Amino acid sequence: MRLHSKGHLEIEDRGPVLIARVDGGPHGLFGLEISNQLEQLVDRADHDPNVHAVVFTGTHPDRFVSHADVRWLQEGGAAVPAVNRLGASVLARTAKNVVRAHLGPLVNRTPMGPAVELERLHSTFLRMNRSGVIYVAALNGSALGLGAEFAWANDLRVMADGDFFIGQPEVLLGIMPGGGGSQRLTRLIGTHKSLVAILEGKPFTPAQALANGAVDEVVPQDEVVTRAVELATHFGARTKKSVEAIKRAVYFGGSMSLTDGLHVERTEFLGTALSKQGQQLMLDYMDSTEATGELPLYNPDIYQQALKLGTVPGPRSTSGR
Repeated sequence: MRLHSKGHLEIEDRGPVLIARVDGGPHGLFGLEISNQLEQLVDRADHDPNVHAVVFTGTHPDRFVSHADVRWLQEGGAAVPAVNRLGASVLARTAKNVVRAHLGPLVNRTPMGPAVELERLHSTFLRMNRSGVIYVAALNGSALGLGAEFAWANDLRVMADGDFFIGQPEVLLGIMPGGGGSQRLTRLIGTHKSLVAILEGKPFTPAQALANGAVDEVVPQDEVVTRAVELATHFGARTKKSVEAIKRAVYFGGSMSLTDGLHVERTEFLGTALSKQGQQLMLDYMDSTEATGELPLYNPDIYQQALKLGTVPGPRSTSGR
């Protein structure tokens, strides 16, 4: 049996922003090693109060992440007997329970291993979605399959202009997206556009991705990382607790019924409003109003300061304005 392609993440610290360069070998593939290191990076970012944002980019000159290591998928699938849809559902639910119980290492070399590896990757992407850390994909080139799904799992996407592409080609291999593409792309661009794109297997050009809302910005290739770091720094200036609460409400509450979504919002709002930082910033806002005789956010200069700083300046900053 041939081994999976090796890969790793190269981490560069830039104060509150980490730059993670995805090295998937000569073909720029996403395999088990990268999946494991991504899990460790997300854990680090969540637990380090000084880390506010992470930017991902590829080391391949023309690819962000090519796609999943197909040998990883094929060999994993070959280890599991063919199952019908009901059996697949049972397998997926069992894998979820195994991961929740932290029993993954015990089943890695069993037929359950591939399902557990997939569940762990989904869990890592979901942790990114509920994290107080801002995640930005700096697409320095093309991304297909799991490479695109990795980009969709980030909060923001900056893509290089040029002869590049991004999309879900799995149908052309007789399978379908497995890293979240059918769900996250649908939430980004809408049900019908997502369905057609995934059914055809044809990727978007940078211009098409931007027009459809699959990426947020398209810039020259040599500016992708710089622009991604700018966005990471800007959005990462917001308080981590607020970012976490907003992401939970939007990513998870936004796909629920209105009643359930509003419950998620109330829960997250109360968590921020009752926090020490939230209380202090609201007190500062009231003090500034009393000191200046005007609501700080109705002063254009103060509003611009707040957008840049990530919080409304306190009374010392706003006095005399």
